[in-house]
Amino acid sequence: MVLRMNSGARKTFMGVRLRRLREERGLTQVALARLLEISPSYLNQIEQNQRPLTVPVLLRISAALGVDVQRFSDDDEARLVADLRETLGGMAEPVALAEVRELAANMPAVARALLALDRRWREAEERADALAARLGEDRGAAPFAAPMPYEEVRDFFYARHNHVAELDDLAERLFEAWTLQPGRTADGLAARLAQVHGVRVVRDEPEGAGGGAEGEGAPLRIFDPAARVLRLSPLLEPGQQAFQLATQLAFLEAGEQIDRLAAGAGFRSEQAGALTRIGLANYFAGALVLPYRRFLEAAEGLRYDIDRLGRRFGVGFETVCHRLSTLQRPDARGVPFFFVRVDRAGNISKRQSATDFHFSRVGGTCPLWNVYEAFAQPGRILTQLARMPDGRTYLWIARSVTHGRGGYGEPEKRFAIGLGCDLHHAARLVYAKGLKLDDPEAPTPIGAGCKVCDRPACPQRAFPPVGVATAADENRSRFEPYAAA
Repeated sequence: MVLRMNSGARKTFMGVRLRRLREERGLTQVALARLLEISPSYLNQIEQNQRPLTVPVLLRISAALGVDVQRFSDDDEARLVADLRETLGGMAEPVALAEVRELAANMPAVARALLALDRRWREAEERADALAARLGEDRGAAPFAAPMPYEEVRDFFYARHNHVAELDDLAERLFEAWTLQPGRTADGLAARLAQVHGVRVVRDEPEGAGGGAEGEGAPLRIFDPAARVLRLSPLLEPGQQAFQLATQLAFLEAGEQIDRLAAGAGFRSEQAGALTRIGLANYFAGALVLPYRRFLEAAEGLRYDIDRLGRRFGVGFETVCHRLSTLQRPDARGVPFFFVRVDRAGNISKRQSATDFHFSRVGGTCPLWNVYEAFAQPGRILTQLARMPDGRTYLWIARSVTHGRGGYGEPEKRFAIGLGCDLHHAARLVYAKGLKLDDPEAPTPIGAGCKVCDRPACPQRAFPPVGVATAADENRSRFEPYAAA
Protein backbone atom coordinates (compact mmCIF):
# COMPACT_ATOMS: atom_id res chain seq x y z
CA MET A 1 0.00 0.00 0.00
CA VAL A 2 1.30 3.45 -0.90
CA LEU A 3 0.58 6.15 1.67
CA ARG A 4 1.18 9.66 0.41
CA MET A 5 1.63 11.82 3.45
CA ASN A 6 3.34 14.74 1.74
CA SER A 7 3.05 16.80 -1.42
CA GLY A 8 6.60 17.83 -2.30
CA ALA A 9 8.42 18.86 0.86
CA ARG A 10 5.28 20.03 2.66
CA LYS A 11 4.98 18.73 6.21
CA THR A 12 1.79 16.94 7.14
CA PHE A 13 -0.21 18.67 9.87
CA MET A 14 -3.33 16.69 10.78
CA GLY A 15 -4.07 18.01 14.24
CA VAL A 16 -7.76 18.70 13.71
CA ARG A 17 -8.39 15.24 12.26
CA LEU A 18 -6.54 13.57 15.12
CA ARG A 19 -8.43 15.62 17.73
CA ARG A 20 -11.76 14.75 16.10
CA LEU A 21 -10.83 11.06 16.07
CA ARG A 22 -9.85 11.20 19.73
CA GLU A 23 -13.10 12.91 20.71
CA GLU A 24 -15.14 10.38 18.70
CA ARG A 25 -13.52 7.60 20.75
CA GLY A 26 -14.17 9.45 24.02
CA LEU A 27 -10.48 9.61 24.94
CA THR A 28 -8.62 12.30 26.80
CA GLN A 29 -5.23 13.50 25.59
CA VAL A 30 -3.58 11.66 28.44
CA ALA A 31 -5.36 8.40 27.61
CA LEU A 32 -4.54 8.57 23.91
CA ALA A 33 -0.93 9.55 24.61
CA ARG A 34 -0.62 6.48 26.84
CA LEU A 35 -2.00 4.25 24.05
CA LEU A 36 0.44 5.74 21.54
CA GLU A 37 3.37 5.62 23.96
CA ILE A 38 4.12 9.32 23.55
CA SER A 39 4.00 12.20 26.01
CA PRO A 40 0.76 14.17 26.47
CA SER A 41 2.64 17.39 25.62
CA TYR A 42 3.82 15.89 22.30
CA LEU A 43 0.24 14.81 21.48
CA ASN A 44 -1.03 18.28 22.37
CA GLN A 45 1.51 19.85 20.01
CA ILE A 46 0.35 17.54 17.20
CA GLU A 47 -3.30 18.43 17.81
CA GLN A 48 -2.42 22.14 17.82
CA ASN A 49 -0.52 21.72 14.50
CA GLN A 50 2.69 22.76 16.21
CA ARG A 51 4.28 19.43 15.30
CA PRO A 52 3.69 17.35 12.14
CA LEU A 53 2.07 13.91 12.23
CA THR A 54 4.91 11.49 11.51
CA VAL A 55 4.59 8.07 9.90
CA PRO A 56 5.64 6.15 13.07
CA VAL A 57 2.96 7.93 15.13
CA LEU A 58 0.42 7.39 12.36
CA LEU A 59 1.12 3.65 12.35
CA ARG A 60 0.66 3.56 16.13
CA ILE A 61 -2.69 5.34 15.74
CA SER A 62 -3.76 2.77 13.15
CA ALA A 63 -2.75 -0.14 15.39
CA ALA A 64 -4.20 1.30 18.62
CA LEU A 65 -7.51 2.62 17.26
CA GLY A 66 -8.02 0.32 14.27
CA VAL A 67 -8.42 3.12 11.71
CA ASP A 68 -7.37 3.14 8.05
CA VAL A 69 -4.24 5.25 7.60
CA GLN A 70 -5.82 6.68 4.45
CA ARG A 71 -8.00 8.74 6.80
CA PHE A 72 -4.94 10.94 7.24
CA SER A 73 -4.05 11.11 3.55
CA ASP A 74 -4.00 14.58 2.00
CA ASP A 75 -6.10 13.44 -0.99
CA ASP A 76 -9.36 14.36 0.75
CA GLU A 77 -7.87 17.73 1.61
CA ALA A 78 -6.95 18.26 -2.05
CA ARG A 79 -10.52 17.45 -3.09
CA LEU A 80 -11.84 19.99 -0.60
CA VAL A 81 -9.37 22.61 -1.83
CA ALA A 82 -10.44 22.07 -5.44
CA ASP A 83 -14.15 22.26 -4.60
CA LEU A 84 -13.67 25.32 -2.39
CA ARG A 85 -11.70 27.15 -5.09
CA GLU A 86 -14.58 26.65 -7.51
CA THR A 87 -17.20 27.66 -4.96
CA LEU A 88 -15.32 30.74 -3.70
CA GLY A 89 -14.04 31.78 -7.12
CA GLY A 90 -16.93 34.15 -7.73
CA MET A 91 -16.70 36.05 -4.44
CA ALA A 92 -16.41 39.85 -4.59
CA GLU A 93 -13.36 39.66 -2.32
CA PRO A 94 -10.88 37.06 -3.62
CA VAL A 95 -9.97 34.27 -1.22
CA ALA A 96 -6.28 33.41 -1.29
CA LEU A 97 -5.25 29.83 -2.00
CA ALA A 98 -3.36 29.73 1.31
CA GLU A 99 -6.57 30.56 3.18
CA VAL A 100 -8.51 27.92 1.25
CA ARG A 101 -5.90 25.29 2.11
CA GLU A 102 -5.97 26.33 5.77
CA LEU A 103 -9.74 25.94 5.87
CA ALA A 104 -9.64 22.51 4.20
CA ALA A 105 -6.85 21.25 6.46
CA ASN A 106 -7.96 22.59 9.84
CA MET A 107 -11.74 22.94 9.54
CA PRO A 108 -12.87 20.31 7.02
CA ALA A 109 -16.36 20.07 8.53
CA VAL A 110 -16.85 23.82 8.06
CA ALA A 111 -15.51 23.53 4.50
CA ARG A 112 -17.99 20.77 3.67
CA ALA A 113 -20.81 22.83 5.21
CA LEU A 114 -19.90 25.74 2.93
CA LEU A 115 -19.95 23.43 -0.08
CA ALA A 116 -23.34 22.05 0.97
CA LEU A 117 -24.75 25.59 1.30
CA ASP A 118 -23.40 26.51 -2.11
CA ARG A 119 -24.89 23.37 -3.64
CA ARG A 120 -28.29 24.17 -2.15
CA TRP A 121 -28.07 27.75 -3.44
CA ARG A 122 -27.22 26.51 -6.95
CA GLU A 123 -30.12 24.05 -6.86
CA ALA A 124 -32.49 26.86 -5.82
CA GLU A 125 -31.20 28.98 -8.71
CA GLU A 126 -31.65 26.10 -11.12
CA ARG A 127 -35.20 25.47 -9.96
CA ALA A 128 -35.97 29.17 -10.35
CA ASP A 129 -34.54 29.12 -13.87
CA ALA A 130 -36.64 26.09 -14.76
CA LEU A 131 -39.80 27.70 -13.36
CA ALA A 132 -39.08 30.96 -15.21
CA ALA A 133 -38.63 29.06 -18.45
CA ARG A 134 -41.96 27.30 -18.01
CA LEU A 135 -43.63 30.68 -17.37
CA GLY A 136 -42.00 32.22 -20.42
CA GLU A 137 -39.74 34.55 -18.43
CA ASP A 138 -36.02 35.10 -18.88
CA ARG A 139 -33.77 35.17 -15.84
CA GLY A 140 -30.64 35.38 -17.98
CA ALA A 141 -29.73 31.71 -17.69
CA ALA A 142 -30.88 28.44 -19.20
CA PRO A 143 -32.67 25.94 -16.95
CA PHE A 144 -30.44 23.38 -15.32
CA ALA A 145 -32.99 21.43 -13.32
CA ALA A 146 -32.88 18.30 -15.51
CA PRO A 147 -29.21 17.31 -14.89
CA MET A 148 -29.50 17.57 -11.12
CA PRO A 149 -30.11 13.83 -10.52
CA TYR A 150 -26.98 13.03 -12.54
CA GLU A 151 -24.98 15.35 -10.29
CA GLU A 152 -26.28 13.49 -7.26
CA VAL A 153 -25.25 10.16 -8.74
CA ARG A 154 -21.78 11.45 -9.61
CA ASP A 155 -21.37 12.70 -6.04
CA PHE A 156 -22.49 9.28 -4.74
CA PHE A 157 -19.63 7.51 -6.54
CA TYR A 158 -17.17 10.38 -6.00
CA ALA A 159 -17.63 10.17 -2.22
CA ARG A 160 -16.67 6.47 -2.40
CA HIS A 161 -13.56 7.11 -4.50
CA ASN A 162 -15.40 5.17 -7.23
CA HIS A 163 -15.07 1.90 -5.28
CA VAL A 164 -18.16 0.05 -3.99
CA ALA A 165 -16.62 -2.62 -1.79
CA GLU A 166 -19.83 -4.58 -1.13
CA LEU A 167 -20.54 -5.18 -4.82
CA ASP A 168 -16.90 -5.67 -5.76
CA ASP A 169 -16.38 -8.38 -3.15
CA LEU A 170 -19.61 -10.16 -4.09
CA ALA A 171 -18.79 -10.11 -7.81
CA GLU A 172 -15.34 -11.56 -7.17
CA ARG A 173 -16.75 -14.38 -5.03
CA LEU A 174 -19.35 -15.22 -7.69
CA PHE A 175 -16.73 -15.23 -10.46
CA GLU A 176 -14.80 -17.94 -8.59
CA ALA A 177 -17.90 -19.85 -7.49
CA TRP A 178 -19.22 -20.02 -11.04
CA THR A 179 -15.76 -21.09 -12.35
CA LEU A 180 -15.74 -18.35 -14.98
CA GLN A 181 -12.67 -17.79 -17.14
CA PRO A 182 -11.21 -14.34 -17.91
CA GLY A 183 -11.90 -13.34 -21.49
CA ARG A 184 -14.51 -16.09 -21.97
CA THR A 185 -17.24 -15.17 -19.52
CA ALA A 186 -20.22 -14.72 -21.86
CA ASP A 187 -21.08 -18.41 -22.18
CA GLY A 188 -20.74 -19.00 -18.43
CA LEU A 189 -22.99 -16.06 -17.62
CA ALA A 190 -25.59 -17.18 -20.14
CA ALA A 191 -25.53 -20.66 -18.58
CA ARG A 192 -26.07 -19.14 -15.12
CA LEU A 193 -29.06 -17.17 -16.37
CA ALA A 194 -30.59 -20.29 -17.91
CA GLN A 195 -29.88 -22.82 -15.16
CA VAL A 196 -30.62 -20.72 -12.06
CA HIS A 197 -33.02 -18.03 -13.25
CA GLY A 198 -34.71 -19.74 -16.19
CA VAL A 199 -33.75 -16.91 -18.53
CA ARG A 200 -33.13 -17.74 -22.18
CA VAL A 201 -30.59 -15.54 -23.96
CA VAL A 202 -31.35 -14.67 -27.58
CA ARG A 203 -28.65 -12.93 -29.59
CA ASP A 204 -30.68 -11.35 -32.37
CA GLU A 205 -32.44 -8.14 -33.31
CA PRO A 206 -34.64 -6.93 -30.43
CA GLU A 207 -38.27 -6.58 -31.33
CA GLY A 208 -40.14 -3.32 -31.13
CA ALA A 209 -37.18 -1.00 -31.81
CA GLY A 210 -38.83 1.11 -34.47
CA GLY A 211 -36.84 2.14 -37.51
CA GLY A 212 -34.86 -1.09 -37.55
CA ALA A 213 -33.33 -2.87 -34.60
CA GLU A 214 -29.87 -1.78 -35.59
CA GLY A 215 -30.81 1.86 -36.05
CA GLU A 216 -30.13 4.83 -33.85
CA GLY A 217 -31.55 4.42 -30.36
CA ALA A 218 -32.00 0.66 -30.57
CA PRO A 219 -31.48 -0.93 -27.12
CA LEU A 220 -28.53 -3.21 -26.49
CA ARG A 221 -30.44 -5.38 -24.04
CA ILE A 222 -34.15 -6.09 -23.59
CA PHE A 223 -35.40 -8.32 -20.80
CA ASP A 224 -38.91 -9.77 -20.93
CA PRO A 225 -39.62 -10.94 -17.34
CA ALA A 226 -42.88 -12.66 -18.29
CA ALA A 227 -41.35 -14.76 -21.08
CA ARG A 228 -37.98 -15.02 -19.23
CA VAL A 229 -36.16 -13.98 -22.39
CA LEU A 230 -33.14 -11.69 -22.59
CA ARG A 231 -32.48 -10.30 -26.07
CA LEU A 232 -29.07 -8.89 -26.94
CA SER A 233 -28.27 -6.65 -29.89
CA PRO A 234 -26.37 -8.35 -32.73
CA LEU A 235 -24.00 -5.37 -32.78
CA LEU A 236 -22.37 -6.40 -29.50
CA GLU A 237 -18.84 -7.79 -29.44
CA PRO A 238 -18.20 -10.81 -27.17
CA GLY A 239 -16.90 -8.62 -24.35
CA GLN A 240 -19.91 -6.32 -24.65
CA GLN A 241 -22.24 -9.31 -24.60
CA ALA A 242 -20.59 -10.48 -21.37
CA PHE A 243 -21.06 -7.04 -19.82
CA GLN A 244 -24.78 -6.94 -20.74
CA LEU A 245 -25.31 -10.46 -19.39
CA ALA A 246 -23.52 -9.49 -16.17
CA THR A 247 -25.67 -6.36 -15.86
CA GLN A 248 -28.83 -8.47 -16.02
CA LEU A 249 -27.37 -10.83 -13.44
CA ALA A 250 -26.66 -7.83 -11.21
CA PHE A 251 -30.37 -7.21 -10.78
CA LEU A 252 -31.07 -10.93 -10.24
CA GLU A 253 -28.14 -11.86 -8.00
CA ALA A 254 -27.28 -8.57 -6.26
CA GLY A 255 -30.59 -6.73 -6.41
CA GLU A 256 -30.97 -6.61 -2.63
CA GLN A 257 -27.53 -5.06 -2.11
CA ILE A 258 -28.08 -2.57 -4.94
CA ASP A 259 -31.45 -1.48 -3.54
CA ARG A 260 -29.98 -1.06 -0.06
CA LEU A 261 -27.08 1.07 -1.30
CA ALA A 262 -29.35 3.30 -3.38
CA ALA A 263 -31.94 3.65 -0.61
CA GLY A 264 -29.30 4.59 1.95
CA ALA A 265 -27.88 7.43 -0.12
CA GLY A 266 -30.58 9.92 0.86
CA PHE A 267 -31.25 11.22 -2.64
CA ARG A 268 -33.63 14.14 -3.08
CA SER A 269 -35.32 12.65 -6.15
CA GLU A 270 -36.57 9.26 -7.24
CA GLN A 271 -34.79 9.71 -10.56
CA ALA A 272 -31.41 9.94 -8.82
CA GLY A 273 -32.17 6.69 -6.98
CA ALA A 274 -33.15 4.95 -10.23
CA LEU A 275 -30.00 6.18 -11.98
CA THR A 276 -27.88 5.01 -9.07
CA ARG A 277 -29.37 1.51 -9.30
CA ILE A 278 -28.36 1.40 -12.97
CA GLY A 279 -24.90 2.70 -12.13
CA LEU A 280 -24.46 0.12 -9.38
CA ALA A 281 -25.62 -2.67 -11.69
CA ASN A 282 -23.07 -1.55 -14.28
CA TYR A 283 -20.43 -1.44 -11.55
CA PHE A 284 -21.27 -5.00 -10.51
CA ALA A 285 -21.10 -6.10 -14.17
CA GLY A 286 -17.63 -4.63 -14.59
CA ALA A 287 -16.47 -6.27 -11.37
CA LEU A 288 -17.88 -9.64 -12.47
CA VAL A 289 -16.31 -9.58 -15.95
CA LEU A 290 -13.03 -8.15 -14.58
CA PRO A 291 -12.67 -9.69 -11.08
CA TYR A 292 -10.70 -7.51 -8.69
CA ARG A 293 -7.55 -9.42 -7.75
CA ARG A 294 -7.10 -11.14 -11.10
CA PHE A 295 -7.49 -7.84 -12.91
CA LEU A 296 -5.26 -5.89 -10.50
CA GLU A 297 -2.50 -8.49 -10.71
CA ALA A 298 -2.67 -8.40 -14.51
CA ALA A 299 -2.66 -4.60 -14.54
CA GLU A 300 0.40 -4.43 -12.30
CA GLY A 301 2.17 -7.14 -14.28
CA LEU A 302 1.50 -5.43 -17.61
CA ARG A 303 2.27 -1.94 -16.22
CA TYR A 304 -1.31 -0.88 -16.88
CA ASP A 305 -1.07 -1.45 -20.63
CA ILE A 306 -4.72 -0.92 -21.60
CA ASP A 307 -4.64 -2.69 -24.96
CA ARG A 308 -2.96 -5.79 -23.54
CA LEU A 309 -5.40 -5.89 -20.65
CA GLY A 310 -8.26 -5.64 -23.13
CA ARG A 311 -6.97 -8.62 -25.10
CA ARG A 312 -6.41 -10.70 -21.99
CA PHE A 313 -9.92 -10.12 -20.61
CA GLY A 314 -11.75 -9.85 -23.92
CA VAL A 315 -13.12 -6.31 -23.44
CA GLY A 316 -12.70 -2.93 -25.09
CA PHE A 317 -10.54 0.10 -24.33
CA GLU A 318 -13.29 2.03 -22.54
CA THR A 319 -14.25 -0.90 -20.30
CA VAL A 320 -10.65 -1.42 -19.21
CA CYS A 321 -10.22 2.28 -18.42
CA HIS A 322 -13.44 2.38 -16.44
CA ARG A 323 -12.43 -0.65 -14.38
CA LEU A 324 -8.96 0.76 -13.72
CA SER A 325 -10.61 3.76 -12.06
CA THR A 326 -12.26 1.52 -9.42
CA LEU A 327 -9.27 -0.38 -7.99
CA GLN A 328 -9.22 1.14 -4.51
CA ARG A 329 -9.75 -1.80 -2.17
CA PRO A 330 -8.04 -0.77 1.12
CA ASP A 331 -5.76 -3.82 1.32
CA ALA A 332 -5.01 -3.99 -2.43
CA ARG A 333 -5.00 -0.58 -4.09
CA GLY A 334 -4.16 0.00 -7.71
CA VAL A 335 -3.09 3.31 -9.21
CA PRO A 336 -5.82 5.85 -8.34
CA PHE A 337 -7.15 7.02 -11.70
CA PHE A 338 -9.56 9.63 -12.92
CA PHE A 339 -11.72 8.40 -15.81
CA VAL A 340 -13.66 10.63 -18.19
CA ARG A 341 -15.55 10.28 -21.47
CA VAL A 342 -16.26 13.36 -23.61
CA ASP A 343 -17.65 14.12 -27.05
CA ARG A 344 -16.39 16.64 -29.60
CA ALA A 345 -18.54 19.38 -28.10
CA GLY A 346 -16.94 18.91 -24.68
CA ASN A 347 -19.97 17.23 -23.09
CA ILE A 348 -18.83 14.88 -20.32
CA SER A 349 -21.01 11.78 -20.36
CA LYS A 350 -18.93 9.78 -17.86
CA ARG A 351 -16.75 11.03 -15.04
CA GLN A 352 -15.42 8.75 -12.32
CA SER A 353 -12.59 9.42 -9.92
CA ALA A 354 -10.49 7.40 -7.50
CA THR A 355 -8.25 10.42 -7.00
CA ASP A 356 -8.57 14.12 -6.24
CA PHE A 357 -8.48 15.43 -9.83
CA HIS A 358 -11.23 17.97 -10.31
CA PHE A 359 -12.87 19.46 -13.40
CA SER A 360 -15.31 22.30 -13.18
CA ARG A 361 -19.05 21.80 -13.33
CA VAL A 362 -19.32 25.33 -14.71
CA GLY A 363 -18.47 26.33 -18.26
CA GLY A 364 -16.73 23.35 -19.83
CA THR A 365 -13.20 22.00 -19.52
CA CYS A 366 -9.77 23.00 -20.85
CA PRO A 367 -9.03 22.92 -24.62
CA LEU A 368 -5.33 22.31 -23.90
CA TRP A 369 -6.21 18.94 -22.34
CA ASN A 370 -5.06 16.10 -24.62
CA VAL A 371 -8.43 14.33 -24.49
CA TYR A 372 -9.66 16.71 -27.21
CA GLU A 373 -6.62 16.11 -29.40
CA ALA A 374 -7.62 12.42 -29.47
CA PHE A 375 -10.42 13.23 -31.95
CA ALA A 376 -7.84 14.48 -34.46
CA GLN A 377 -5.84 11.22 -34.23
CA PRO A 378 -8.46 8.43 -34.15
CA GLY A 379 -7.43 5.19 -32.48
CA ARG A 380 -4.04 6.47 -31.34
CA ILE A 381 -3.13 6.59 -27.65
CA LEU A 382 -1.88 10.06 -26.69
CA THR A 383 0.01 10.91 -23.51
CA GLN A 384 0.34 14.24 -21.73
CA LEU A 385 1.94 15.61 -18.61
CA ALA A 386 -0.45 18.30 -17.41
CA ARG A 387 -0.12 20.72 -14.51
CA MET A 388 -3.16 22.24 -12.80
CA PRO A 389 -3.18 25.79 -11.36
CA ASP A 390 -2.67 24.40 -7.84
CA GLY A 391 0.69 22.96 -8.93
CA ARG A 392 -0.35 19.31 -9.08
CA THR A 393 0.88 17.42 -12.13
CA TYR A 394 -0.83 14.46 -13.79
CA LEU A 395 -0.09 11.92 -16.49
CA TRP A 396 -3.01 11.70 -18.91
CA ILE A 397 -3.74 8.97 -21.45
CA ALA A 398 -6.34 9.68 -24.12
CA ARG A 399 -7.78 7.82 -27.10
CA SER A 400 -10.87 8.09 -29.26
CA VAL A 401 -13.40 5.25 -29.40
CA THR A 402 -16.25 4.65 -31.82
CA HIS A 403 -19.54 2.95 -31.06
CA GLY A 404 -20.97 1.65 -34.31
CA ARG A 405 -24.75 1.51 -34.41
CA GLY A 406 -25.76 0.13 -37.78
CA GLY A 407 -25.27 0.10 -41.52
CA TYR A 408 -24.37 2.51 -44.26
CA GLY A 409 -25.38 6.13 -43.75
CA GLU A 410 -26.13 5.80 -40.05
CA PRO A 411 -24.14 8.07 -37.72
CA GLU A 412 -21.58 6.63 -35.35
CA LYS A 413 -21.09 7.62 -31.75
CA ARG A 414 -17.55 8.86 -31.22
CA PHE A 415 -16.03 9.74 -27.87
CA ALA A 416 -12.63 10.45 -26.39
CA ILE A 417 -11.60 8.50 -23.32
CA GLY A 418 -9.25 10.08 -20.80
CA LEU A 419 -7.46 8.26 -17.98
CA GLY A 420 -5.24 10.23 -15.62
CA CYS A 421 -3.20 9.75 -12.47
CA ASP A 422 -0.99 11.82 -10.20
CA LEU A 423 2.59 12.24 -11.41
CA HIS A 424 4.07 10.27 -8.52
CA HIS A 425 2.29 7.14 -9.83
CA ALA A 426 3.37 7.70 -13.45
CA ALA A 427 6.48 5.49 -13.32
CA ARG A 428 4.23 2.46 -12.71
CA LEU A 429 2.61 2.95 -16.13
CA VAL A 430 4.01 1.82 -19.46
CA TYR A 431 2.82 5.15 -20.87
CA ALA A 432 5.51 7.03 -18.94
CA LYS A 433 8.16 5.60 -21.26
CA GLY A 434 10.04 8.43 -22.95
CA LEU A 435 8.39 11.19 -20.92
CA LYS A 436 10.45 13.68 -18.93
CA LEU A 437 8.87 13.05 -15.56
CA ASP A 438 11.54 15.04 -13.68
CA ASP A 439 11.53 18.07 -16.00
CA PRO A 440 9.53 20.92 -14.40
CA GLU A 441 9.07 22.52 -17.84
CA ALA A 442 7.60 19.40 -19.49
CA PRO A 443 3.98 19.55 -18.21
CA THR A 444 1.37 21.48 -20.17
CA PRO A 445 -0.42 24.11 -18.03
CA ILE A 446 -4.14 23.28 -18.10
CA GLY A 447 -7.08 24.29 -15.95
CA ALA A 448 -10.46 23.18 -14.70
CA GLY A 449 -12.32 25.40 -17.18
CA CYS A 450 -11.99 29.07 -18.03
CA LYS A 451 -14.56 30.27 -15.49
CA VAL A 452 -12.55 28.91 -12.57
CA CYS A 453 -9.01 28.98 -14.01
CA ASP A 454 -6.78 31.89 -12.98
CA ARG A 455 -4.08 31.58 -15.69
CA PRO A 456 -4.17 35.12 -17.19
CA ALA A 457 -1.70 34.43 -20.02
CA CYS A 458 -3.36 31.30 -21.41
CA PRO A 459 -3.60 31.54 -25.25
CA GLN A 460 -6.78 29.41 -25.28
CA ARG A 461 -8.76 31.43 -22.74
CA ALA A 462 -12.35 31.79 -23.94
CA PHE A 463 -13.62 34.21 -21.27
CA PRO A 464 -12.39 35.58 -17.94
CA PRO A 465 -12.65 33.79 -14.63
CA VAL A 466 -15.80 34.42 -12.63
CA GLY A 467 -15.55 37.89 -11.12
CA VAL A 468 -12.91 39.22 -13.54
CA ALA A 469 -15.38 40.48 -16.14
CA THR A 470 -16.30 43.38 -13.86
CA ALA A 471 -12.73 44.33 -12.98
CA ALA A 472 -11.23 47.71 -13.82
CA ASP A 473 -10.46 48.49 -17.47
CA GLU A 474 -6.70 48.42 -16.90
CA ASN A 475 -6.92 44.75 -15.97
CA ARG A 476 -8.99 43.67 -18.97
CA SER A 477 -6.12 43.79 -21.43
CA ARG A 478 -4.83 40.52 -19.96
CA PHE A 479 -7.75 38.71 -21.59
CA GLU A 480 -7.35 39.87 -25.19
CA PRO A 481 -7.49 36.29 -26.62
CA TYR A 482 -11.25 36.07 -26.03
CA ALA A 483 -12.05 39.76 -26.43
CA ALA A 484 -10.54 40.28 -29.89
CA ALA A 485 -13.05 38.28 -31.92
